[in-house]
Amino acid sequence: MNIISIIVILALLFEFVLQLIANLLNLKSLKLKPPLELKNIYKADEYLKSQQYLQVTTRFGLIASSFSLILILVFWFLGGFNWLDQLIRTWNFYPLTNGLLYIGILIIAQSILSLPFSIYRTFVIEERFGFNRTTPRTFIVDRLKSLILLFLLGGSLLSGILALFQYAGIFAWLYCWVAVVIFSLLMQYIAPTWIMPLFNKFIPMQAGELKEAILKYARTVNFPIKNVFVMDGSKRSSKSNAFFTGFGNNKRIALFDTLVDKHTIAEMVAILAHEIGHYKKKHILQGTIIGILHTGIIFFLLSLILGSSQLYQAFFMEAESIYTGLIFFSLLYTPIELILSIQMQVLSRKNEYEADRFAVKTIDDPNSLVDALKNLSATNLSNLTPHPFYVFLNYSHPPLLQRVLAMKSIKSKDV
Repeated sequence: MNIISIIVILALLFEFVLQLIANLLNLKSLKLKPPLELKNIYKADEYLKSQQYLQVTTRFGLIASSFSLILILVFWFLGGFNWLDQLIRTWNFYPLTNGLLYIGILIIAQSILSLPFSIYRTFVIEERFGFNRTTPRTFIVDRLKSLILLFLLGGSLLSGILALFQYAGIFAWLYCWVAVVIFSLLMQYIAPTWIMPLFNKFIPMQAGELKEAILKYARTVNFPIKNVFVMDGSKRSSKSNAFFTGFGNNKRIALFDTLVDKHTIAEMVAILAHEIGHYKKKHILQGTIIGILHTGIIFFLLSLILGSSQLYQAFFMEAESIYTGLIFFSLLYTPIELILSIQMQVLSRKNEYEADRFAVKTIDDPNSLVDALKNLSATNLSNLTPHPFYVFLNYSHPPLLQRVLAMKSIKSKDV
């Protein structure tokens, strides 16, 4: 073992223990009764069900994360990384092909080993609490499509990264940064039209009172929108959601069909106003810029460590290669990624407050967003009393109670 081994082990264990503590605190924060401001969200039996759902999913998540940690450590210290590398080298392919095979085999192995957990979560836990609507056929087809896309798109990108680091010299990290940024922006543009429809149907909302109300609101806030799409989210789950994706002429707002079925027109307009708020407040642009900078930092740091013999010695490698270096760097990067993810969660929660504020100030009935969020929480069996430390680590959205109190403190309706 060397210093890199110690850093990676401590980082993996620290993150695991940190999440374990957060989860235990989150379970202890469960209350017999909901907060006074949220008392009408659940009936007594449904409130108990939401707590049972949290308990079951938390325990299951801890089992899954423990398995993942043990798997990585066992494979590492049994020399699995080196064994697979030496095996592939006996096939006498070019280094680029070796890299694609090495990383591809690891991805397939990880997918197979995690498959029982996905099956159990979908067909046992989600089924038990009335969420699951995924058929075995849909489950299998989803994973096959995901793997195909991963190997077609991800394989192409990975080939470029490996080739650049192999042949482009000291500025390889810069070329990789530019290539990944272009690839990511291209994906954002084509995903709504070409990729997402592979998994779900996106049907333009039919003419009627709801569509008229949505388009009328969009005009009042000068938001150019040609259509709103309804996505068949009920194909997989009874949970509800809405999201904004894409940019340029391909930007779209998608509403789960389960959302449309369970909310009033005023609530639907409020939900849409929140999503438009993200666009108006430039949160999407902000996220894109941060992502670009983050990518650049990753490739720069990768370029500094990729040639270090200690990196490969830490994982008992007999030979050094770019493709194994990518894997090992991703593990070494764990503590930095943890810090950055926490900061991004903080920023995301701030942005959610801003989008809420925008919506409340621009819709006719400010209380309709509060009602919509309460109904969403009830539909999704959300935890009404999460522990602050768990929120700090894991929540991209503020807890419902804090969002409701923040919205009720807004007095003025002027934009």
